[in-house]
Amino acid sequence: QVRPVESGGGLVQPGGSLSLSCAPSGRTFSGSTIAWFRQSPGKEREFVAALRWNENSKHCADSVKGRFTVSRDIAKNTVQLQMDRLTPEDTAVYHCDANPSRLIVSRLWNGENYEDWGQGTQVTVSS
Repeated sequence: QVRPVESGGGLVQPGGSLSLSCAPSGRTFSGSTIAWFRQSPGKEREFVAALRWNENSKHCADSVKGRFTVSRDIAKNTVQLQMDRLTPEDTAVYHCDANPSRLIVSRLWNGENYEDWGQGTQVTVSS
């Protein structure tokens, strides 16, 4: 198991930026697919972005494309989610999910394809 652990959430004003980090506690991310999902009260869980570690391929939801960037840090063995131009609609608990294998693109968006997920970190965008 990968057992991802998130960090970096907090309170930010509209238009601001935050960076989230996801690190594995059970093993390395090598060979894995790592994704960010978010959920806010009364809404369904939503796919945000995914990264396939070995090939460094990145995929973002249309709702955040151009504002959010997912990347990896090989030296630190972490996956980052850089969030820019945040809006109140981005307020949610953000979870890092992981699958120890490479998922095909058509399966990236579905949370049921990930085996491990973290506790989540709260992101609040408010003035």
